[in-house]
Amino acid sequence: MRTLAGWCVRHRRLVVLLWLIVLVLSSLVARSVGSSFSNNFNFPHTQSFDAINLLKSVAPGQSGDSEQVVFGTHGDKRLTDPAIGQRINHMVSQIKTLPHVSVASSPYDAAGNLVNTTNINRNQTVGWLPVKFDKLPNNITHAESKQFVDIVTSASTHDLTVADTGPLAENANNQSFSSTGIGVLLALVVLLLVFGSVFAALLPIVSALFALGTAYSLITLLSHGIGMPDISPEVMLLIGLGVGVDYALFIVTRHRQGLVAGRDTEESIVNAVNTSGRAVMFAGIIVCIALLGLFALGVSFLYGLAVSAAIGVALTMVAALTLLPAMLGFIGPKVMSRKQKRNLAQNGPRIVGADNKGFWPNWANRVQRWPWLSAGIALAVVVAIALPFFSLRLGSADQGTDPAGTQTRIAFDMLSKGFGPGYTGPLMLVAVVQPDQQHVIDNVVHAVSQQPDVAKVAQPLSIPSKTGSGDVVLINVYPGSSPQNGATTDLVNHLRSVTVPQAVGDSGVRVLVGGTTAIYIDFANVLSAKLPLFVAVVVILSFLLLMAVFRSVVIPLTAACMNLLSIGAALGMLVAVFQWGDLGGLIGLQGTSPVEAFLPVMLFAILFGLSMDYQVFLVSRMHEEYLRSGRDNRVAVRNGLAATGKTITAAALIMILVFAAFILGNNRVIKEFGIGLAGGVFVDAVFIRMAIVPSVMMLFGNANWWLPRWLDRIVPRLSVDPDELRSTPGQKPPEADQELADSVRS
Repeated sequence: MRTLAGWCVRHRRLVVLLWLIVLVLSSLVARSVGSSFSNNFNFPHTQSFDAINLLKSVAPGQSGDSEQVVFGTHGDKRLTDPAIGQRINHMVSQIKTLPHVSVASSPYDAAGNLVNTTNINRNQTVGWLPVKFDKLPNNITHAESKQFVDIVTSASTHDLTVADTGPLAENANNQSFSSTGIGVLLALVVLLLVFGSVFAALLPIVSALFALGTAYSLITLLSHGIGMPDISPEVMLLIGLGVGVDYALFIVTRHRQGLVAGRDTEESIVNAVNTSGRAVMFAGIIVCIALLGLFALGVSFLYGLAVSAAIGVALTMVAALTLLPAMLGFIGPKVMSRKQKRNLAQNGPRIVGADNKGFWPNWANRVQRWPWLSAGIALAVVVAIALPFFSLRLGSADQGTDPAGTQTRIAFDMLSKGFGPGYTGPLMLVAVVQPDQQHVIDNVVHAVSQQPDVAKVAQPLSIPSKTGSGDVVLINVYPGSSPQNGATTDLVNHLRSVTVPQAVGDSGVRVLVGGTTAIYIDFANVLSAKLPLFVAVVVILSFLLLMAVFRSVVIPLTAACMNLLSIGAALGMLVAVFQWGDLGGLIGLQGTSPVEAFLPVMLFAILFGLSMDYQVFLVSRMHEEYLRSGRDNRVAVRNGLAATGKTITAAALIMILVFAAFILGNNRVIKEFGIGLAGGVFVDAVFIRMAIVPSVMMLFGNANWWLPRWLDRIVPRLSVDPDELRSTPGQKPPEADQELADSVRS
C-alpha cells in the first residue's frame, strides 16, 4: 500500500488524468450504446410462476398482466345511463389500440346500454372491466404504462370517476425519486462541519462522484449482457455515495492527523493510505461479499442489483486508494482547518486521541473505567429497539396504503366499497383439461366457493390451447380479505395444500393457484426459505476474512453478533413503523402493512457490509495501537476509540442523512428503505461501535487477539497494520509510544 500511495502522490497529474479519461470515455460509450435495463422475476417451482409459464406455452395472450379498470358514479347517477356507457366504450376502444393488450371488453353495447352486469355491483354505482396484456407488468415500459393510465383517467367526468387499480397504475404514477443530489448536499454540509475546511470537505465528494460516474456508465453497458432491474442505477448511486464518501473521509481524517503529528505532506498521505487505506480496502471487500451473497438466494431479480451495487462499492474503494491520494498531493496542507494550523504553529505536533481533551477522549476514558455499565445500557437500548422484529410479517402492501388522492387509491377505495377488499387482488386458478375432465373443474369451483374467506368464484373461462393439448381454463377467485391481509395468505396456502388437491382427486388434472397476489406470496415464501442460507454464507465468509486480518477468533465472532444485532434493530424499526403504525403519520404513511418481502435480504446485505466498515476501521486502529503499546489491550481499545470516534460518527451521520432522504418520497417501499437503512446505521454507529464493541473488548482483554496455533498456521495472513508494525510485531514500542502507553495506564 505504501508503494501504491507514494506512486499516486508523485504521479498525481497522471492519476487524475487517467481517471478523467476513464470517466469521459465510459460515459461516451454508454451514451452511444444506451441501456437495456429489465425487471425479470423468476421463482422456479412456485405455483404462481408455473401458472405463468403454462399460459405462455398454451395461451400467450393470457400470460401477462391483468388490470382492473374501475368506474363509479356520483350522486343519483347510475351505470345504466347510456351516456356513461358511451364514455366507457370510447375508453375501451382506445385501450385496444395499445401495444401488448390482448383482452379488453366493455359491458355496454354499441348504443351505451348496459348488457353485462357480471362486474357491476347491486346498486349499479360501481363496476369494473378486465384488461389483459401479453407481457408481465415488469416488462411493460413506464411510457406504455402511463399511456394506458392516461386513457383510463381521461374517461372521468363530473359524474363519473374512472381509475385503474393494477400494477401498471403503480408503475405510471410512481415518479422516480432520486435522493442522490440531496444526499450530496447533506454530505457536504456534514463534511464542512467536521473538517472546517472547504478543500477537505470537497475531496471525499469529488472522489465518490468520479467513481460513481464511471460505475453508472459501466452498469449501463453491462445491462446488455446481464439482467439488471431499472432501479439498479439508483440503488448503486445511493449505496455508492454513502460508502464512497465514508471511505474517503476515513483516509482524509488519518492524513490530517498525520499532519497534526508533524509529518510532511507526502509521508502523511502515504501513512494514511497504508493504515486507514488498508481498512478501507478490507471493508470494501466485505461489503462486496455481502452484496454478491444475494446470488445465494437464487432469485434472478436480485442478481443485477447485487452486481451493480458491488461495482459501485468497488470503484469508490479504488478511487479512495488512488484518486484521493493524488488530489491530496495537489492541495498539500490546505486540507487542515485554520484551527489545526494555528494549534500546530503555536503548540507543535501532537498525537490525536492521546490526550484527554475533547468529547471522544473523555468518552473513551469512561468506557475504559466502566465497561459493564456502558455495554449494559447500550445493549438494553438496542434490544428494546429490536424486540418488534419477532413480530415481522413479510408480504406486499396493497394499494389501500397508497397516498389519498392517487389514482390507485381512488380505484382501490371504489372497488372495496362496491364489492369488497378481495376484489382488488383476485386469485387466478389455471389448468389444462381435456373434454372428458370438465367435471373436475366443476368440483374445484364448488369446493373453492365453500371456503370461508372466498367472496366469489367467477365462471370458468375456457380458451382453446395453442398446442391443441386441451382447453386452458381460467377461474378468478375473489377473497373476502384484502391482498395484504394475513387471511389472504392463509387462503392461498389452504387452497394449494388442501382444497384443490381434494377436489381434483386422482384425475390427473393439475390446477395452479396464481395471480398477482399469489406472486407476492410466493416471493415472500421463496425469500424466507432461503434467507438462513444467505445469512450463513455472508457471516461465515466475513468471519473468515476478519480472522485472517486480525489473527483473532473473538473479534470476528463479536463483529458477527453485533452486526446481526444492528440488523435486528433496523427490522424492529420497520415492524414498529409500518406493521404497527407507530409514528407512521409523521412520515406520511397511510395505514399499516407487512414489510416488503425483499427488504430484509437487501437490508441485511447493505447493513452488514456497512457495519463491517465501521468495525474494520475501529478495530484496525485498536490493533495498531495494540502493537504500538506493547500489546496492552486497555491502552489499545481506549486510544483506538478516542482517535476514531469522531470520524466514525461523522461517517455514520453522512450515511443517515443520505438514507433518510429516501423518506421524502411518496413511495412506501422507498420509505421502508429510508427508515431501515438510516435507523440501522444510527444504532450500529452510536450504540454498538461506540459503546458495546469497545466495552466488550475491554472485558475480554488480551483474549481479543487470541488465535489457536493450528489455525494460525493454516489461515492466510492478511493485515491492515502499517508495514513497520507488521514486519516486527514482537518488538518493543518506540520510546514515545511507551510513554504514551504508560500515561494512559495511569
